[in-house]
Amino acid sequence: MVTDPTIARPHTYYSASLANDVAWPVLQGDHSADVVVIGGGFTGVNTALELAERGFSVVLVEANRVGWGQSGRNGGQVTGSLSGEGELRRQWKRRLGAELDDFIWWLRWHGQDVIAARVARHGIDCDLKHGHIHAAMKPSHMAELEDTFAQGCARGMGDDVVLLDAAGMRDHLESPLYCGGLLNSRNMHLHPLKLCLGEAQAAERLGVRIFEGSPVLDVVHGPRPQVVTAQGRVTANQVMIAGDVTHKLERKRLSGMIFPAVGGIVTTEPLGEAAHAINPHDLAVYDCRFVLDYYRLTADGRLLFGGGANYSGRESRSFAEELRPAIEATFPRLKGVKIDHAWSCAMGIVINRAPQLGKLTDNVWYAQGYSGHGVATSHVVAEVMAEAIAGTMERFDVFAALKPVRLPLGDLLGNPLLMLGMRWYLLLEKFR
Repeated sequence: MVTDPTIARPHTYYSASLANDVAWPVLQGDHSADVVVIGGGFTGVNTALELAERGFSVVLVEANRVGWGQSGRNGGQVTGSLSGEGELRRQWKRRLGAELDDFIWWLRWHGQDVIAARVARHGIDCDLKHGHIHAAMKPSHMAELEDTFAQGCARGMGDDVVLLDAAGMRDHLESPLYCGGLLNSRNMHLHPLKLCLGEAQAAERLGVRIFEGSPVLDVVHGPRPQVVTAQGRVTANQVMIAGDVTHKLERKRLSGMIFPAVGGIVTTEPLGEAAHAINPHDLAVYDCRFVLDYYRLTADGRLLFGGGANYSGRESRSFAEELRPAIEATFPRLKGVKIDHAWSCAMGIVINRAPQLGKLTDNVWYAQGYSGHGVATSHVVAEVMAEAIAGTMERFDVFAALKPVRLPLGDLLGNPLLMLGMRWYLLLEKFR
Protein backbone atom coordinates (compact mmCIF):
# COMPACT_ATOMS: atom_id res chain seq x y z
CA MET A 1 0.00 0.00 0.00
CA VAL A 2 1.46 3.35 -1.07
CA THR A 3 0.53 6.12 1.36
CA ASP A 4 1.62 9.75 1.45
CA PRO A 5 3.77 10.15 4.58
CA THR A 6 3.81 13.94 4.24
CA ILE A 7 0.11 14.24 5.08
CA ALA A 8 -0.27 14.09 8.86
CA ARG A 9 -3.56 14.72 10.57
CA PRO A 10 -4.01 18.23 11.98
CA HIS A 11 -3.30 18.44 15.68
CA THR A 12 -6.67 18.27 17.43
CA TYR A 13 -8.01 16.51 20.48
CA TYR A 14 -9.76 14.17 18.09
CA SER A 15 -6.61 13.09 16.26
CA ALA A 16 -4.67 12.84 19.53
CA SER A 17 -7.32 10.56 21.07
CA LEU A 18 -7.53 8.03 18.23
CA ALA A 19 -6.58 4.63 19.58
CA ASN A 20 -6.01 3.29 16.06
CA ASP A 21 -5.74 5.63 13.08
CA VAL A 22 -6.55 4.27 9.64
CA ALA A 23 -4.57 4.97 6.47
CA TRP A 24 -5.63 4.32 2.90
CA PRO A 25 -3.40 4.29 -0.21
CA VAL A 26 -2.74 7.00 -2.76
CA LEU A 27 -4.68 6.58 -6.01
CA GLN A 28 -2.32 5.19 -8.67
CA GLY A 29 -3.08 3.97 -12.16
CA ASP A 30 -6.44 3.58 -13.88
CA HIS A 31 -9.58 2.49 -12.06
CA SER A 32 -13.21 2.02 -13.04
CA ALA A 33 -16.39 2.18 -10.96
CA ASP A 34 -20.09 2.89 -11.16
CA VAL A 35 -19.60 6.04 -9.06
CA VAL A 36 -16.56 8.04 -7.96
CA VAL A 37 -17.01 10.24 -4.89
CA ILE A 38 -14.70 13.22 -4.32
CA GLY A 39 -14.28 14.08 -0.64
CA GLY A 40 -13.73 11.97 2.47
CA GLY A 41 -15.93 13.83 4.95
CA PHE A 42 -19.37 12.90 6.23
CA THR A 43 -21.15 13.66 2.95
CA GLY A 44 -18.72 11.78 0.73
CA VAL A 45 -18.16 8.81 3.02
CA ASN A 46 -21.85 8.31 3.70
CA THR A 47 -22.87 8.74 0.06
CA ALA A 48 -20.32 6.05 -0.80
CA LEU A 49 -21.63 3.83 2.00
CA GLU A 50 -25.25 4.31 0.96
CA LEU A 51 -24.40 3.50 -2.67
CA ALA A 52 -22.44 0.40 -1.69
CA GLU A 53 -25.44 -0.79 0.31
CA ARG A 54 -27.45 -0.45 -2.91
CA GLY A 55 -24.98 -2.61 -4.83
CA PHE A 56 -22.95 0.07 -6.66
CA SER A 57 -19.20 -0.19 -7.13
CA VAL A 58 -17.70 2.99 -5.65
CA VAL A 59 -14.31 4.69 -5.52
CA LEU A 60 -13.78 7.50 -2.98
CA VAL A 61 -10.84 9.91 -3.38
CA GLU A 62 -9.73 12.31 -0.66
CA ALA A 63 -7.11 15.03 -1.08
CA ASN A 64 -5.76 14.69 2.46
CA ARG A 65 -7.01 12.13 4.99
CA VAL A 66 -10.52 10.80 5.56
CA GLY A 67 -12.12 13.12 8.13
CA TRP A 68 -9.49 15.82 7.44
CA GLY A 69 -11.86 18.79 7.18
CA GLN A 70 -14.78 19.95 9.29
CA SER A 71 -16.18 16.42 9.55
CA GLY A 72 -13.25 15.47 11.78
CA ARG A 73 -12.80 18.77 13.62
CA ASN A 74 -16.25 20.01 14.67
CA GLY A 75 -17.88 20.31 18.08
CA GLY A 76 -19.35 16.82 17.91
CA GLN A 77 -22.95 17.90 18.54
CA VAL A 78 -25.74 16.09 16.67
CA THR A 79 -28.84 18.23 17.05
CA GLY A 80 -32.13 19.07 15.40
CA SER A 81 -30.96 22.58 14.61
CA LEU A 82 -31.28 23.47 10.95
CA SER A 83 -29.42 26.32 9.36
CA GLY A 84 -31.52 28.47 7.08
CA GLU A 85 -34.91 27.09 8.10
CA GLY A 86 -36.64 30.38 7.31
CA GLU A 87 -35.19 30.42 3.79
CA LEU A 88 -36.10 26.77 3.27
CA ARG A 89 -39.69 27.47 4.28
CA ARG A 90 -39.90 30.50 2.01
CA GLN A 91 -38.58 28.67 -1.06
CA TRP A 92 -40.36 25.36 -0.44
CA LYS A 93 -43.76 26.74 0.54
CA ARG A 94 -45.23 26.66 -2.95
CA ARG A 95 -43.55 23.40 -3.97
CA LEU A 96 -44.40 21.36 -0.87
CA GLY A 97 -47.62 23.00 0.27
CA ALA A 98 -49.23 21.04 3.10
CA GLU A 99 -46.21 18.72 3.24
CA LEU A 100 -43.80 21.53 4.12
CA ASP A 101 -43.85 21.11 7.90
CA ASP A 102 -43.43 17.34 7.66
CA PHE A 103 -40.47 17.67 5.28
CA ILE A 104 -38.75 20.27 7.46
CA TRP A 105 -39.31 18.11 10.53
CA TRP A 106 -37.85 15.08 8.73
CA LEU A 107 -34.81 17.10 7.67
CA ARG A 108 -34.25 18.32 11.22
CA TRP A 109 -34.40 14.92 12.90
CA HIS A 110 -33.66 12.15 10.41
CA GLY A 111 -29.90 12.57 10.73
CA GLN A 112 -29.95 11.48 14.37
CA ASP A 113 -31.76 8.28 13.40
CA VAL A 114 -29.29 7.56 10.57
CA ILE A 115 -26.26 8.08 12.80
CA ALA A 116 -27.62 6.04 15.71
CA ALA A 117 -28.56 3.17 13.40
CA ARG A 118 -25.21 3.27 11.60
CA VAL A 119 -23.24 3.25 14.85
CA ALA A 120 -25.24 0.28 16.10
CA ARG A 121 -25.18 -1.68 12.83
CA HIS A 122 -21.45 -1.32 12.24
CA GLY A 123 -20.27 -1.29 15.85
CA ILE A 124 -18.63 2.15 15.58
CA ASP A 125 -16.97 3.26 18.82
CA CYS A 126 -17.38 7.05 18.71
CA ASP A 127 -18.24 7.99 22.32
CA LEU A 128 -21.91 8.45 21.38
CA LYS A 129 -24.07 9.89 24.17
CA HIS A 130 -27.54 11.44 24.35
CA GLY A 131 -28.49 14.74 25.96
CA HIS A 132 -28.27 18.41 25.00
CA ILE A 133 -29.31 21.83 26.28
CA HIS A 134 -30.14 24.83 24.12
CA ALA A 135 -29.38 27.61 26.61
CA ALA A 136 -31.03 31.02 26.97
CA MET A 137 -28.77 33.87 28.02
CA LYS A 138 -31.58 36.41 28.38
CA PRO A 139 -35.38 36.22 28.72
CA SER A 140 -36.00 37.12 25.06
CA HIS A 141 -34.29 33.89 24.02
CA MET A 142 -36.94 31.83 25.76
CA ALA A 143 -39.59 32.49 23.10
CA GLU A 144 -37.56 30.48 20.58
CA LEU A 145 -37.13 27.63 23.04
CA GLU A 146 -40.78 27.61 24.01
CA ASP A 147 -41.74 27.35 20.33
CA THR A 148 -39.34 24.44 19.82
CA PHE A 149 -40.72 22.75 22.93
CA ALA A 150 -44.29 23.13 21.67
CA GLN A 151 -43.34 21.70 18.28
CA GLY A 152 -41.62 18.76 19.92
CA CYS A 153 -44.62 17.97 22.09
CA ALA A 154 -46.98 18.22 19.10
CA ARG A 155 -44.73 15.84 17.15
CA GLY A 156 -44.59 13.15 19.80
CA MET A 157 -41.33 14.21 21.47
CA GLY A 158 -42.93 15.16 24.76
CA ASP A 159 -40.85 12.57 26.65
CA ASP A 160 -37.64 13.91 25.07
CA VAL A 161 -37.89 17.65 25.77
CA VAL A 162 -38.08 19.62 29.01
CA LEU A 163 -38.17 23.41 29.44
CA LEU A 164 -35.85 24.57 32.22
CA ASP A 165 -36.00 27.81 34.19
CA ALA A 166 -32.97 29.43 35.80
CA ALA A 167 -33.08 27.07 38.79
CA GLY A 168 -33.40 24.08 36.49
CA MET A 169 -30.37 25.23 34.54
CA ARG A 170 -28.33 25.42 37.75
CA ASP A 171 -29.30 21.81 38.45
CA HIS A 172 -27.75 20.81 35.12
CA LEU A 173 -24.83 23.22 34.71
CA GLU A 174 -22.65 25.00 37.25
CA SER A 175 -22.82 28.27 35.34
CA PRO A 176 -24.11 31.77 36.16
CA LEU A 177 -24.89 32.65 32.55
CA TYR A 178 -28.28 31.12 31.80
CA CYS A 179 -31.84 32.11 32.64
CA GLY A 180 -33.42 29.03 31.06
CA GLY A 181 -33.01 26.36 28.46
CA LEU A 182 -34.45 23.44 26.55
CA LEU A 183 -33.21 19.99 27.58
CA ASN A 184 -33.44 17.50 24.72
CA SER A 185 -32.60 13.83 25.22
CA ARG A 186 -32.98 12.99 21.51
CA ASN A 187 -29.99 15.14 20.55
CA MET A 188 -26.57 13.52 20.79
CA HIS A 189 -22.87 14.24 21.05
CA LEU A 190 -19.91 12.18 19.90
CA HIS A 191 -16.31 11.99 18.66
CA PRO A 192 -16.81 13.04 15.01
CA LEU A 193 -13.47 11.81 13.67
CA LYS A 194 -14.06 8.34 15.11
CA LEU A 195 -17.53 8.37 13.54
CA CYS A 196 -16.24 9.39 10.11
CA LEU A 197 -13.45 6.81 10.15
CA GLY A 198 -15.82 4.11 11.38
CA GLU A 199 -18.24 4.88 8.58
CA ALA A 200 -15.39 4.78 6.05
CA GLN A 201 -14.30 1.38 7.33
CA ALA A 202 -17.90 0.16 7.07
CA ALA A 203 -18.00 1.40 3.46
CA GLU A 204 -14.72 -0.36 2.71
CA ARG A 205 -16.10 -3.63 4.07
CA LEU A 206 -18.93 -3.24 1.57
CA GLY A 207 -16.44 -2.90 -1.29
CA VAL A 208 -15.80 0.86 -1.51
CA ARG A 209 -12.22 1.55 -2.65
CA ILE A 210 -10.84 4.48 -0.66
CA PHE A 211 -7.79 6.56 -1.60
CA GLU A 212 -6.17 9.32 0.46
CA GLY A 213 -3.50 11.88 -0.39
CA SER A 214 -5.01 12.11 -3.87
CA PRO A 215 -6.14 15.66 -4.72
CA VAL A 216 -8.40 15.77 -7.78
CA LEU A 217 -6.87 17.92 -10.51
CA ASP A 218 -9.71 17.74 -13.01
CA VAL A 219 -13.12 16.28 -13.72
CA VAL A 220 -13.32 15.34 -17.41
CA HIS A 221 -16.95 15.42 -18.49
CA GLY A 222 -18.42 12.95 -20.92
CA PRO A 223 -20.68 9.90 -21.22
CA ARG A 224 -18.33 8.24 -18.72
CA PRO A 225 -16.63 11.09 -16.86
CA GLN A 226 -13.12 10.78 -15.46
CA VAL A 227 -11.67 12.04 -12.20
CA VAL A 228 -7.97 12.79 -12.63
CA THR A 229 -5.32 12.93 -9.88
CA ALA A 230 -1.54 13.35 -10.07
CA GLN A 231 -0.88 9.61 -10.19
CA GLY A 232 -4.10 8.09 -11.49
CA ARG A 233 -7.62 8.41 -12.76
CA VAL A 234 -11.03 6.90 -12.19
CA THR A 235 -13.53 6.41 -15.00
CA ALA A 236 -17.12 6.09 -13.80
CA ASN A 237 -20.74 6.39 -14.82
CA GLN A 238 -21.37 9.08 -12.19
CA VAL A 239 -19.27 11.60 -10.23
CA MET A 240 -20.26 13.03 -6.85
CA ILE A 241 -18.40 16.14 -5.62
CA ALA A 242 -18.57 16.27 -1.81
CA GLY A 243 -15.66 18.53 -0.91
CA ASP A 244 -17.78 21.34 0.60
CA VAL A 245 -15.73 24.49 1.21
CA THR A 246 -12.30 22.87 0.76
CA HIS A 247 -12.26 21.99 -2.95
CA LYS A 248 -11.75 24.31 -5.94
CA LEU A 249 -13.30 22.17 -8.66
CA GLU A 250 -15.80 23.33 -11.30
CA ARG A 251 -15.27 27.02 -10.57
CA LYS A 252 -17.32 28.18 -13.56
CA ARG A 253 -20.43 26.76 -11.91
CA LEU A 254 -19.63 26.55 -8.20
CA SER A 255 -17.59 29.66 -7.41
CA GLY A 256 -19.24 32.36 -5.31
CA MET A 257 -21.64 29.93 -3.63
CA ILE A 258 -19.92 28.85 -0.39
CA PHE A 259 -17.34 30.55 1.84
CA PRO A 260 -15.16 29.55 4.80
CA ALA A 261 -15.81 30.74 8.34
CA VAL A 262 -13.08 29.65 10.72
CA GLY A 263 -14.18 28.63 14.18
CA GLY A 264 -11.92 27.80 17.10
CA ILE A 265 -12.20 24.80 19.41
CA VAL A 266 -10.14 23.91 22.46
CA THR A 267 -10.02 21.15 25.03
CA THR A 268 -8.81 21.58 28.57
CA GLU A 269 -6.70 19.21 30.56
CA PRO A 270 -8.68 16.32 32.14
CA LEU A 271 -10.83 17.92 34.85
CA GLY A 272 -11.24 15.02 37.25
CA GLU A 273 -14.07 15.59 39.72
CA ALA A 274 -14.61 19.12 38.38
CA ALA A 275 -16.04 17.64 35.16
CA HIS A 276 -18.98 16.17 37.08
CA ALA A 277 -19.36 19.36 39.10
CA ILE A 278 -19.76 21.66 36.10
CA ASN A 279 -21.83 19.27 33.95
CA PRO A 280 -23.20 16.46 36.14
CA HIS A 281 -25.46 14.96 33.44
CA ASP A 282 -22.77 14.95 30.71
CA LEU A 283 -24.74 17.15 28.32
CA ALA A 284 -23.76 19.00 25.17
CA VAL A 285 -24.68 22.69 25.22
CA TYR A 286 -24.95 25.64 22.89
CA ASP A 287 -26.56 29.00 23.53
CA CYS A 288 -29.20 31.00 21.65
CA ARG A 289 -27.05 33.85 20.37
CA PHE A 290 -26.45 34.45 16.66
CA VAL A 291 -22.71 33.96 17.28
CA LEU A 292 -22.78 31.28 19.91
CA ASP A 293 -20.56 29.25 22.19
CA TYR A 294 -20.86 25.47 22.37
CA TYR A 295 -19.30 22.86 24.60
CA ARG A 296 -19.45 19.37 26.04
CA LEU A 297 -17.34 16.93 28.03
CA THR A 298 -15.10 14.43 26.27
CA ALA A 299 -14.94 10.75 27.14
CA ASP A 300 -11.84 11.36 29.27
CA GLY A 301 -13.35 14.26 31.21
CA ARG A 302 -12.05 17.33 29.41
CA LEU A 303 -14.14 20.37 28.54
CA LEU A 304 -14.34 20.76 24.75
CA PHE A 305 -15.32 24.37 24.05
CA GLY A 306 -15.84 26.19 20.77
CA GLY A 307 -17.07 29.52 19.48
CA GLY A 308 -16.10 32.86 18.04
CA ALA A 309 -16.41 32.10 14.32
CA ASN A 310 -14.17 34.30 12.16
CA TYR A 311 -16.09 35.19 9.00
CA SER A 312 -13.06 36.70 7.31
CA GLY A 313 -12.00 33.12 6.52
CA ARG A 314 -8.57 33.72 8.09
CA GLU A 315 -7.04 31.65 10.86
CA SER A 316 -6.74 33.10 14.36
CA ARG A 317 -3.33 33.35 15.96
CA SER A 318 -4.48 31.86 19.27
CA PHE A 319 -7.82 30.18 19.79
CA ALA A 320 -6.79 29.33 23.35
CA GLU A 321 -6.37 33.01 24.25
CA GLU A 322 -9.59 33.97 22.47
CA LEU A 323 -11.76 31.29 24.08
CA ARG A 324 -10.36 31.30 27.61
CA PRO A 325 -12.44 34.33 28.75
CA ALA A 326 -15.63 32.62 27.54
CA ILE A 327 -14.69 29.37 29.31
CA GLU A 328 -14.01 31.18 32.59
CA ALA A 329 -17.20 33.25 32.32
CA THR A 330 -19.22 30.10 31.68
CA PHE A 331 -17.58 28.07 34.44
CA PRO A 332 -15.83 30.28 37.03
CA ARG A 333 -14.54 27.11 38.72
CA LEU A 334 -12.23 26.64 35.71
CA LYS A 335 -10.38 29.96 36.03
CA GLY A 336 -6.76 29.34 35.02
CA VAL A 337 -7.43 25.82 33.72
CA LYS A 338 -4.78 24.41 31.40
CA ILE A 339 -5.73 24.12 27.72
CA ASP A 340 -4.15 21.08 26.11
CA HIS A 341 -5.46 21.28 22.53
CA ALA A 342 -6.53 24.16 20.27
CA TRP A 343 -7.47 23.94 16.60
CA SER A 344 -9.58 25.46 13.84
CA CYS A 345 -12.64 24.21 12.03
CA ALA A 346 -13.38 25.84 8.65
CA MET A 347 -17.14 25.71 8.16
CA GLY A 348 -18.74 26.10 4.76
CA ILE A 349 -21.12 29.07 4.98
CA VAL A 350 -23.85 29.73 2.42
CA ILE A 351 -25.23 33.27 2.12
CA ASN A 352 -28.88 32.21 2.54
CA ARG A 353 -27.90 29.22 4.76
CA ALA A 354 -29.76 26.74 2.50
CA PRO A 355 -27.87 23.48 1.68
CA GLN A 356 -26.79 23.28 -1.96
CA LEU A 357 -27.54 20.06 -3.85
CA GLY A 358 -27.41 19.93 -7.61
CA LYS A 359 -26.14 18.54 -10.91
CA LEU A 360 -23.52 20.07 -13.17
CA THR A 361 -24.35 17.62 -15.97
CA ASP A 362 -26.51 14.51 -16.20
CA ASN A 363 -23.78 12.50 -14.47
CA VAL A 364 -21.84 14.97 -12.28
CA TRP A 365 -23.44 15.84 -8.94
CA TYR A 366 -22.53 18.01 -5.96
CA ALA A 367 -23.68 18.61 -2.38
CA GLN A 368 -22.36 21.23 0.05
CA GLY A 369 -23.13 24.08 2.42
CA TYR A 370 -24.37 23.17 5.91
CA SER A 371 -23.37 26.50 7.51
CA GLY A 372 -22.14 25.05 10.78
CA HIS A 373 -24.93 22.48 11.27
CA GLY A 374 -23.54 19.62 9.23
CA VAL A 375 -23.10 16.55 11.40
CA ALA A 376 -26.73 15.47 11.21
CA THR A 377 -27.64 17.25 7.97
CA SER A 378 -24.75 15.72 6.02
CA HIS A 379 -26.04 12.24 6.82
CA VAL A 380 -29.48 13.17 5.49
CA VAL A 381 -27.99 14.72 2.36
CA ALA A 382 -25.83 11.64 1.73
CA GLU A 383 -28.97 9.50 1.75
CA VAL A 384 -30.73 11.89 -0.64
CA MET A 385 -27.74 11.95 -3.01
CA ALA A 386 -27.39 8.17 -3.04
CA GLU A 387 -31.11 7.83 -3.79
CA ALA A 388 -30.79 10.27 -6.68
CA ILE A 389 -27.71 8.64 -8.18
CA ALA A 390 -29.57 5.32 -7.92
CA GLY A 391 -32.49 6.86 -9.85
CA THR A 392 -34.97 7.97 -7.17
CA MET A 393 -35.12 11.73 -7.62
CA GLU A 394 -38.09 12.95 -5.55
CA ARG A 395 -36.26 14.24 -2.48
CA PHE A 396 -33.23 15.39 -4.46
CA ASP A 397 -35.50 17.45 -6.70
CA VAL A 398 -36.89 19.25 -3.64
CA PHE A 399 -33.38 20.33 -2.63
CA ALA A 400 -32.22 21.04 -6.17
CA ALA A 401 -35.16 23.45 -6.60
CA LEU A 402 -33.64 25.75 -3.96
CA LYS A 403 -32.18 28.84 -5.63
CA PRO A 404 -28.67 29.46 -4.30
CA VAL A 405 -27.19 32.91 -3.82
CA ARG A 406 -24.17 33.16 -6.10
CA LEU A 407 -22.07 36.29 -5.73
CA PRO A 408 -20.28 37.87 -8.71
CA LEU A 409 -16.57 37.76 -7.92
CA GLY A 410 -17.77 35.71 -4.97
CA ASP A 411 -14.44 34.14 -4.10
CA LEU A 412 -13.16 37.69 -3.50
CA LEU A 413 -16.27 39.35 -2.07
CA GLY A 414 -17.93 36.51 -0.18
CA ASN A 415 -16.09 36.71 3.12
CA PRO A 416 -16.19 40.54 3.36
CA LEU A 417 -19.96 40.38 2.82
CA LEU A 418 -20.28 37.63 5.44
CA MET A 419 -18.38 39.84 7.89
CA LEU A 420 -20.77 42.73 7.24
CA GLY A 421 -23.75 40.45 7.67
CA MET A 422 -22.46 39.08 10.95
CA ARG A 423 -21.85 42.58 12.29
CA TRP A 424 -25.49 43.28 11.52
CA TYR A 425 -26.58 40.19 13.42
CA LEU A 426 -24.37 41.12 16.36
CA LEU A 427 -26.07 44.50 16.43
CA LEU A 428 -29.49 42.84 16.32
CA GLU A 429 -28.49 40.62 19.23
CA LYS A 430 -28.10 43.68 21.45
CA PHE A 431 -31.76 44.59 20.90
CA ARG A 432 -33.14 41.05 20.89
